[in-house]
Amino acid sequence: MTTLQEKELAAELNILVQTCHNASLAAHWWHDLDHLNPHVVPTKIALMHSELSEALEGYRKNLPDEHLPHRKSVEVELADAIIRICDLAGWLQLDLGGAFVEKLAYNKTREDHKMVSRSKIHGKRF
Repeated sequence: MTTLQEKELAAELNILVQTCHNASLAAHWWHDLDHLNPHVVPTKIALMHSELSEALEGYRKNLPDEHLPHRKSVEVELADAIIRICDLAGWLQLDLGGAFVEKLAYNKTREDHKMVSRSKIHGKRF
């Protein structure tokens, strides 16, 4: 059962999805024939990977961001990853907010996410 707070969280996340996707549309990152190209979604996902790799490198070297030097690179690159994820979710018309709330709830019930299970031999260490 979804609480009012969870419904609000899902709605807010879906607003973020639309905000990011609308910004990408306005910047012409999407084209009329993209829906015909089977490589568009894999390419967008690869770009998400690149943002996460940049976040890792920024964290590893404790770098300031190149464009927002008052912020850490890891912080800005993670924000870029969120933007790219939300943009693609908007293009695919996904209910990312709903899936997010449901996944958080599901993860609370998973045995392999509990400390007792993780500390067992062959448990998930991280």
